[in-house]
Amino acid sequence: MATGPHRPQTGDLRWREVDVLEYKAEGSAPFRAVTRQVLFDDPALACQLRYFEMAPGGHTTLERHVHAHAVVIQRGAGACLIGDTVYRVAPFDLVHIPALTWHQFKADPAEPLGFLCMVNAERDRPQLPGPQDLARLRDRPEVAAFIAV
Repeated sequence: MATGPHRPQTGDLRWREVDVLEYKAEGSAPFRAVTRQVLFDDPALACQLRYFEMAPGGHTTLERHVHAHAVVIQRGAGACLIGDTVYRVAPFDLVHIPALTWHQFKADPAEPLGFLCMVNAERDRPQLPGPQDLARLRDRPEVAAFIAV
């Protein structure tokens, strides 16, 4: 990760000296076509600012964890599940994900979806839903139609 005080954007939501990384290790959890960039990581603030991008039709993992985070959509269109509600998202929408809340983001089929995410630098590992969790989530038809696992 870059350490300088200024990281100019090099185009298409990429920044100088910032590596484009895998979202997660392949096979570690269900997801499709997601990348991650760590833009800011300062121990004095104990947080990270990250940029995630899903290719058209891509999605993040359905998960929850003890830490909360804030997301600001930067480009594209899609939807996100927060708890038991699915929301449409578009550029500059702010999404707050409380602790221990199931969540997942999905890009629309026609365009990528990219967002900035502020999160604790030290955080717990994500929890994946078990069969009972999935059954509860699927009680709502709009959630059942949305989730990808």
